[in-house]
Amino acid sequence: MPPAIVPTIEESLTEDQLALINGHLSLLTPSEILQWGVEHLPGLYQTTAFGLTGLAGLDMLSKFTNSTPPLIFFDTLYHFPETLQLVEDVKTRYGIDVAVYKPDGCETAQEFEAKYGEKPWETSEEVYDYLVKVEPAQRAYKELGVRSIITGRRASQGAARSTLQPLEVDSTGLYKLNPFVSWSFDQVKAYIDEHNVPRNALLDQGYRSIGDWHSTEKSGDGDAGERAGRWKGKGKTECGLHKDYFKMKLAAKKKLREDELQQRDEARSKGHPVETPISDVVLAIQV
Repeated sequence: MPPAIVPTIEESLTEDQLALINGHLSLLTPSEILQWGVEHLPGLYQTTAFGLTGLAGLDMLSKFTNSTPPLIFFDTLYHFPETLQLVEDVKTRYGIDVAVYKPDGCETAQEFEAKYGEKPWETSEEVYDYLVKVEPAQRAYKELGVRSIITGRRASQGAARSTLQPLEVDSTGLYKLNPFVSWSFDQVKAYIDEHNVPRNALLDQGYRSIGDWHSTEKSGDGDAGERAGRWKGKGKTECGLHKDYFKMKLAAKKKLREDELQQRDEARSKGHPVETPISDVVLAIQV
């Protein structure tokens, strides 16, 4: 273990300290990286969409600690029924609670669309990502005291993930531990199969990567990449959780404000009275 590492990281790391830690972690197996995280990272939680890599990490953790870092699941309200069933299967298999966070003030897709319009992902994917993933994540981190998270990201997934390090610090100061950074999809799947880890039933129906039902398709012949079928034809590779929080927050506020002003202008042009102030939806996103 590098001499600069203390029992628990409580203060911000310098770039040199982070590089030293990553040099050490890059020599370890995923299980060893997870053990290091449990021992050294403060306020450690697992954020998961219950993909194969996250499930492998959960299974590994269950084998060496009785105090598994708690799970956080972001329910966008548009998950497949099979994904929601998997959540229940995982709770039963591992005897672990899952903290579920939904878009602010919404319990159903109907409530969400009443607030933001029909199919809001078609209006602005960035705003949609902010509302269903990024804002709930920040709310969860604040309410639960999260300072570090375990992710299922791997370098072999390509795009922005190709340069991942085992440990990262984002723009908010959150530590992100990526224990499977050096593993391939085949290694993850082999672990899942060997240890009979619960998995999403959709993976046996032609899906390769699973997110919201409206942005996920079965992988076709010739589709390349581990995330084939997600955001098909859009050149998109991330849902927003691992993008710059402050930039996404500002962009979401700007777009929601523009949309509301446009709606007010359209109402005026039709001779409808406009007496309501700018909505709480916009004002709630404080920059």
